[in-house]
Amino acid sequence: MYSQLACRESRSDKDSLTRAFGFFQSAAGVFGYLQQRIVSECRTQLTTDMSSYMLTTLENIMLCQAQECVWHRSILSHMKDSNVARVAAQVAEFYDLAIESGSQGSLAGTIPPNWLDHFKVKRLYFYAEAQYRKALDCLANSQYGEEVARLQAAQEYCSQINELVTYNQRWSKTLRAAVVDMVRSQAELVGGNRVRAERDNDVIYLDPVPAPTALAPISPYKLAQSKTPEIVENPGQYLGEEELGPPLFKGLVPFVIHQAASLYEDRKDQLVAKDLIISLDELTADCESVLNSLNLPHAIDAIQKPVGLPPNILVGADEIKSEGGYIGLKRLLDNALSSNAAATNLLTAAESALNEEAHEDLQVRQGANSGSPRARRAESSELTNTFRAEIAKYREIVNKARDSDATIKKQVDTWAKFFALLGSPREEIERQVPSTTVNPLTDPHHCQIVERLQQYLSEVAVMRRERLKSVEKLKRISSEDDITPALTEEMQRLAALSSTPILQFELHQFEDLFSQKLDKYTSWRKYIDEEKEAQVELLDTIREANQAFLVARSNHPLLQQREKALSNLETGIKRFRDASFNLHDGARFYATLEAELQKLKEGCLDFAMARHLDALDLMGVGHGEIPRDISQLPEQHNGSPPAQQQRQQPPNLVWDPSMPLKYATPK
Repeated sequence: MYSQLACRESRSDKDSLTRAFGFFQSAAGVFGYLQQRIVSECRTQLTTDMSSYMLTTLENIMLCQAQECVWHRSILSHMKDSNVARVAAQVAEFYDLAIESGSQGSLAGTIPPNWLDHFKVKRLYFYAEAQYRKALDCLANSQYGEEVARLQAAQEYCSQINELVTYNQRWSKTLRAAVVDMVRSQAELVGGNRVRAERDNDVIYLDPVPAPTALAPISPYKLAQSKTPEIVENPGQYLGEEELGPPLFKGLVPFVIHQAASLYEDRKDQLVAKDLIISLDELTADCESVLNSLNLPHAIDAIQKPVGLPPNILVGADEIKSEGGYIGLKRLLDNALSSNAAATNLLTAAESALNEEAHEDLQVRQGANSGSPRARRAESSELTNTFRAEIAKYREIVNKARDSDATIKKQVDTWAKFFALLGSPREEIERQVPSTTVNPLTDPHHCQIVERLQQYLSEVAVMRRERLKSVEKLKRISSEDDITPALTEEMQRLAALSSTPILQFELHQFEDLFSQKLDKYTSWRKYIDEEKEAQVELLDTIREANQAFLVARSNHPLLQQREKALSNLETGIKRFRDASFNLHDGARFYATLEAELQKLKEGCLDFAMARHLDALDLMGVGHGEIPRDISQLPEQHNGSPPAQQQRQQPPNLVWDPSMPLKYATPK
C-alpha cells in the first residue's frame, strides 16, 4: 500500500518527491518488519514470496526508489555536484544489494527476469551519474586531469549499458522506453563533456590524467532508511480510531461460549416453556373443565335471561348463516370427498400406465434372442422405481386424507340437526329453546345464591386475566435473558485464575453460572403453587355454591331444559367452527395435491408412450400400426430392412380388446 501511494505521486516537484520519499521508506520498513518480527515467529513452512531473500530484495527495492527521490530532489534544489555524486553513489549501492539478494537460486522463477535487468541498468546508470557529477565538481575546483578521468569512467559505464541493450534483444524488449531514453541522454551528455574536457586539457591546462584505479572512491551519502510505520508496529493503539476503525472481531467469542449459551437456552426453554408455562396452562384447562362440568355460566344465563337467546348464541348463529349454514358446510364436505376420489383416480391412472408399460416390456422380451437389442433392453422395473415410490407415497397421503374426511363427515352427521337449526332464522331458534316470561327464582334467598355464584365466576375471570399477563411477562423475561456477557466474564475470570497461558474450556466449568442464572425462575414455581392452591380453593367454593344453586332450581324443570338447550347450541357452534376450518384447510390441501398428482400422471404417461414407441422400433412395427400381439412379431435380423419384414408378415389390423391402446404419431 505504501509503495502504491509513492507511485501515485507525480514526483515532478519537491513536495511530491518528499511525500514519495516517506512512502518508500515506510514500505521498506514494512518489509523489514515482516522479516524480523513476523516470519521469524512462524513455525510452518512459508512460500518463496515470504522468504528472507525475497523480503530483503523488496526492502532494497524500496530503498533504491527512496534514495532516487533524494537524488531527484537534490537536482531540483541545485545541490552541490559533489553531494549529488554521493547521493547517486548510494542509489547504485542499493541496486547492487537488490541484485545480490534477488539473484539467489531460491528465488528463481519468483522474481521476474526483467526486474533484474532493470536493476542492472539502473546500477550502471547511477555509477555513471556519480562519476559525471564528481567530474563537474572537479571542473569547478580546477582539477582538470581528474575531471577527464572521471568522465572516462562515466563513459565506460554508459558503454556497458549500451552493450547490454544493443547486443541482447531481451533487454531491449523488457526495458521501459523512459529508461532507454534516460540512458541515451546520459551517454550523449557524458560523451560531449569528455570530448570538451580532453580538448581543453590537451590544449590549455596540460594537467596529468590519473588512471581510473587511482581515483579516490566516491563516499556514498545514505539518506534512505527503513522506517516501520507506528500503525504497523503498534496497531493496537489505533484500534477504534479513524486509521483502523473498530476491531473486526470485536464481537467474536470463543466457540465454547456459543456451546455454553446454546446449552443454557435449551435448559431455560425446558424450564420456562415445558415446565412453568405448561403448568399454568394446565391450571387454566382444569378450571375450564370444572366449570363446563357444572354447566357454568350457562346455567346462570338461563335464569337471568329466561326468554330469548344469549349474545354468544346470536353471534355464533350469524356466523354460521354467513358461511351458508348446514348446506354450505355439506357442500364443502362433498367437495372434499370428490377431491379425494379424483386424487385416487389420478393415482390409479398413473399406476395403470406403468402396469401397461411393464406388460408390454415383458412381451417385447419374450422369444428374443440372447444379446439382441430386445433382450438387452432396460427392464421396466429398473426405470419405474421412482414413479412407483412417488405413487406409494401419495397413495398413503390420500388414504390418510380420506380417513380425516370420514371423521369430519361423522361429526357433521352427528350435529347436522343443530347446524340446521343454527342456520335458521332467529325466531326459529328461539322457538326451539324452552323459555318463560317470568324469573323462575323469585325467592330472596335464591337470588342471593345466584349473586354469590356470579361473584365467584367473576373472580375466576379475573384470575384468568392475571394469569395470562403473568405468562406474557414470563415469556418476555425469558426472551431478554442473554447469558453471553456473563459467560464471557466467567471465561475471563477462569483465565485469570489459570497458571498456564494455554487454556481449554469445558462446558462443565459453567455449571455454577447456569444454576445461578436459572435461580431467577425459582420464584415462578412458588407463584404456580400459590395459583394452584388459590384455584383449588375457589373451585371448591364454586362447587358448594353451585350445589345450593341446583337445589334452588330443582323445582323448575323448564329451567333445566333451557339450560341444556343453550349448552347444546353453544357446543354446536364450536363443532361447526371446527368442521368449517378443517374443510377449508382441506380444500387448499386438495388443490395443491391435485396439481402434484396431475404432474405425476403426465410423467407416467409420457414415460409409457416413449417406451411404447421404443418397443415398436425394436419389433420393426410402424408407429401408425397396431399389432395384435407384439410378442408374436418376428425378431429383426441384421441386414433385413423393417419394410421388407412388414411385407413378409403384415400386421393384423383387427382391434383386440385385450390389448392396451396404442397411439399413432401425427404425420
